[in-house]
Amino acid sequence: MGAVDFTAVRDRLAAKSVAGNYSTFMTAGLVLSVVGAALFVFTLLGDGSHRAWQTFHVNWLFWTGITGGSLALTAVHKIANAKWSGVIIRFSQATSAMIPVSLIGFVLIFTLGYHDVYGHMEEELHGLAAGKAMWLSKPWMVTRLAIGLLVLYWVGVQLIKSDLLPDVALAKDKVTDGRKARYEKMLQGYDADRNHARTYRLAPIYAVLYSLVFTMVAFDGIMALQPHWFSNLLGGWYFMGSFLGAHTLLALLMLYGIKAVGLQEYVSGKQRHDLGKLCFGFTIFWTYLMWAQFLVIWYGNLPEETGFVFSRLWGEWRTIGGAVFLGLFVIPFTGLLSVGAKRTSLTLGIFTAISFCTLWLERYLLVIPSVSEVNAPLFGLPELAPTLAFLGLFLLSYGWFAKTYPMVSPRLALITLEKEQGHH
Repeated sequence: MGAVDFTAVRDRLAAKSVAGNYSTFMTAGLVLSVVGAALFVFTLLGDGSHRAWQTFHVNWLFWTGITGGSLALTAVHKIANAKWSGVIIRFSQATSAMIPVSLIGFVLIFTLGYHDVYGHMEEELHGLAAGKAMWLSKPWMVTRLAIGLLVLYWVGVQLIKSDLLPDVALAKDKVTDGRKARYEKMLQGYDADRNHARTYRLAPIYAVLYSLVFTMVAFDGIMALQPHWFSNLLGGWYFMGSFLGAHTLLALLMLYGIKAVGLQEYVSGKQRHDLGKLCFGFTIFWTYLMWAQFLVIWYGNLPEETGFVFSRLWGEWRTIGGAVFLGLFVIPFTGLLSVGAKRTSLTLGIFTAISFCTLWLERYLLVIPSVSEVNAPLFGLPELAPTLAFLGLFLLSYGWFAKTYPMVSPRLALITLEKEQGHH
């Protein structure tokens, strides 16, 4: 391979970064969010209001986890000083546009939907110890989750913004529409060295906050729904599952973004292989956490612990439990075991899509058996409506980010390309 003119490559990447075509995301997102919201309101007026709010809660847990996990992915890459992901990391960072949806969903759950999701828990608080009853009371729960999420998201937004600014500086001369004024405003007082140091200060802060806040989200959003059951591992299982979901989503967004932004010549099989290895590795780690939790409960054989597991792995819920194990471990583990499957776009896309969708099913399995009035899985309009709405809002918010900010970092991409050129 001959020498590469990296200055010319940087200019091409800067131009491509603000010319990506995400109109499909915008159109599909608008349609799905409007249809989903309309169906959601329709179900609230009928007999399916309980199921609709409960599935709304499932989707909130899923997408909030994906949003926070995607920000954590950036934080971890900064901490590790990762160089392989420079071309594709912005596809993950764009998920931060989902933050307002997560916060609005939180408000809706603890106002309009509180009785449908937590009503049965309120009835059980009288039988709990005074300290636990106070901890699970609505004022305490809302206060700690609101403060935790606001602080976490603020740090996450600052982290993404500081990583965006150098690319905004490179791209501001490539745009002529309203984005130019936005970019110039963002760059007021910009100092490259100070901004670089700030990025690497924020990354470890976010990583620590992510584990703490999402542990609270898991305890209050999942474990509190069955207040007599407890597991210290649930928090780690939730935020590491979300971290796995962030990697599988990045793989899917990368495969789409390569064409949308025009990066076919810059995203190599090596980059897909590296991302595939991380998806494979965190698949194994999710299974380790699942098994560690299951084994302790199984051998302990305490009624207040085993009931949670038995209700999800035996009886009417057994099919869902088996599907979660297959989709989050067996299929992606065997599918991504070979180097070729990780490097090939088609196989990487298939197995990460299965893992990503099954993660939603896992959140469904963790929540619904604790709150459902029927001891069996049900999938109908009340479940479909909020799921479509959240998916549409994700596509819409992601498309907005892609239309507003550079969708590839020329600065980080050059680091990756220079490293690959050195290997050749």
